[in-house]
Amino acid sequence: MTVVLGLLAFTVFLFVSEIVRIDFAAILVMVLLGVLSQLPGLSNLADVQHLFDGFASNAVISIIAVMIIGAGLDKTGLMSKVAAAILKFGGTTEVRIIPIISGTVGVISSFMQNVGAAALFLPVVSRISVRTEIPLSRLLMPMGFCAILGGTMTMVGSSPLILLNDLIISSNDMLPEDSQMEPFSLFSVTPVGICLVFTGILYFMLLGRWVLPNRGKDEGSSGQSVRDYLKKIYGLKSDLVEVIVPEGSILRGQTFEDIMVAHNLYILGSYHKGQRFFSPVTSTTVQDPCRLAIMGRRKVIQAIAEDYGLEVLPELDIFAEAYAPTVAGVAEVVIPPDSDLIDKTARDVVMRKTYGLGLLAIHRGGDTLSLVETEDHAVTDISNEPLRAGDTLVAFTAWDRLARLTKDRDFVVVTSDFPMEDLRPNKVAWALLFFAITLGLILFTDLRLSLALLVGACGMIASNVLRIDEAYEAVSWPTVFLLASLIPLGQAVQNTGTATWIAQEILELLDGWPIWGLQAGIAVLATGFTLVMSNVGATVLLVPLAVSIAVAAGGDPAIFALTVAISTSNSFLIPTHQVNALIMGPAGYKVVDFLKSGGIMTILFLIVSLTMMNVVF
Repeated sequence: MTVVLGLLAFTVFLFVSEIVRIDFAAILVMVLLGVLSQLPGLSNLADVQHLFDGFASNAVISIIAVMIIGAGLDKTGLMSKVAAAILKFGGTTEVRIIPIISGTVGVISSFMQNVGAAALFLPVVSRISVRTEIPLSRLLMPMGFCAILGGTMTMVGSSPLILLNDLIISSNDMLPEDSQMEPFSLFSVTPVGICLVFTGILYFMLLGRWVLPNRGKDEGSSGQSVRDYLKKIYGLKSDLVEVIVPEGSILRGQTFEDIMVAHNLYILGSYHKGQRFFSPVTSTTVQDPCRLAIMGRRKVIQAIAEDYGLEVLPELDIFAEAYAPTVAGVAEVVIPPDSDLIDKTARDVVMRKTYGLGLLAIHRGGDTLSLVETEDHAVTDISNEPLRAGDTLVAFTAWDRLARLTKDRDFVVVTSDFPMEDLRPNKVAWALLFFAITLGLILFTDLRLSLALLVGACGMIASNVLRIDEAYEAVSWPTVFLLASLIPLGQAVQNTGTATWIAQEILELLDGWPIWGLQAGIAVLATGFTLVMSNVGATVLLVPLAVSIAVAAGGDPAIFALTVAISTSNSFLIPTHQVNALIMGPAGYKVVDFLKSGGIMTILFLIVSLTMMNVVF
């Protein structure tokens, strides 16, 4: 037990100090367990023959499968549509987006494993982050915490609550007739869970600006703000805006090229009679009513709109999805010396139609040629500018078109950080079918969770929604190694009697306390245990102890048992919970971020859950 306590302290030290990466810290502790168990007197510390069983555990296999299912749904474009719907109702402000995302995930989490709900929404939140330029670190923690909280809304929302009724029935064998406990129904805990989810949402809405970390992505990448990128690299002051051209507009019949040259702006998209055109040919004429996606200086576009009776929308609407940074953006291509385009103009080769490149600027010998006025250079009609060897073309393009240009000998694609994924919207029916099958297996059968999820994952791969290599890439392997490596430590805490000894010592300290104090002590104890061992292990260990204490003190043993099962979801302080481990990598969180945000959430969880359990029951 002394060795186990020492290893626990060492693990917490590595996590908090982050001397080494957190996933490697977990692997290191697992290896130490195996090595120490070979020393005399420590043979029961860990069974070396089963040291790596954590990699085949139900929890780890479930996480791998659910990541693949989420990637499959994302590959069909479904997640982008969900993100667009959330943005339509929630706008682009943090205080409005967080409640919608967190509330939705909380409800979903009440009927499926919380890590599944979190993994499913991870690509959605990623899309929203890119579209709104809100750092992922500001959105993922509220989503993850509410996924954990949502697991307390029904008796099938988390593993401890699923186990609870079985533990109650087995505990009844040891209780007298007058103390027998009744199993809880499916929605018995719903009032408690709803209040916890509401508390989590309110917490981040009111205190989010102070407790959430602000870790932005690297500046200058193609997936960032087009405006900031063009200004920083080329000195071009441009915004991408959507403009409504009403019926009867005086622009009717004018070509896009005429408008672009006359007003020093770029028309990058058009929408007319239900059809949307990405980078339309500049010889296209305006047909009203329509909508245009225009890039230029906002104040210039606003002035033109007033002169021509147009309406400038505050945010992209119809063009929001097609022009999202995950779909399209600014790219740079160079004209090599052997290119067939040398001495030809963009108009000659119909560059937009032929190559999908909406030319914004030509960078040549230290000068930037552009239709939009720059800080150092005058306006140039670049569509009629003959191309030279070595010219860097700055263009707005769809990423799938740019991927094709990497194989074109007339260009050298300089941009390398664009998403080279090919969406498969034609596979959406297959993706939804296998997602529905998986959900049905989880909700309506007794099939093991990991197996039910693997059915869906294998279905996605078999139907070619995802290729097998893409499935491997979809898995966050640091998360897998973090969780799998910590499982032996939790088993050591339980198998060596350390957990029982800690529990008994703490319960002795609580002897003589009033019933509400004993219940609070049990809740704190369960919270502490779930940080260093699995929530299932903590529940199995503590429920019998809590029932015994309740009977001895004259309390309700069922409420004490429920206190344990709910409090094992109070896992926000360090990233040992599956959901916290899942969101840590994508958002770039550090352990100190969880200590800061999770510390307050832990206290709020204890106060709200204990209060509601006593009010409801």
